[in-house]
Amino acid sequence: QVQLVESGGGLVQPGGSLILSCEARGSERGIYFMAWYRRRSGNLRDVVAGITSGGTSHYADSVKGRFTISRDNAKDTIYLQMNNLNPEDTGVYVCNALEGRGATTSHWGQGTQVTVSS
Repeated sequence: QVQLVESGGGLVQPGGSLILSCEARGSERGIYFMAWYRRRSGNLRDVVAGITSGGTSHYADSVKGRFTISRDNAKDTIYLQMNNLNPEDTGVYVCNALEGRGATTSHWGQGTQVTVSS
């Protein structure tokens, strides 16, 4: 069973920076795609940034130019460098990993709180 271990959330002032990390442990079929989502009310989630095992990344329009996602395939770990944070970035950031190819299995982390406030 894949376990996602998240870290790096916290409180930061507007204009500040944070780095989130997410490690996928226990995969037997390989992790193809990993991403960060931000949870909204009603357990809805919006994708923030994602990256494939080949290094192809994509971002939500609201974070382009401010956030950078990277990946260490040897560790099945992704990092989200968040710069120039603003209060609209506040929320619970949840890691997702797609295991396998073709018939994939989706795994979710518990989430880490990011609060941007003065």
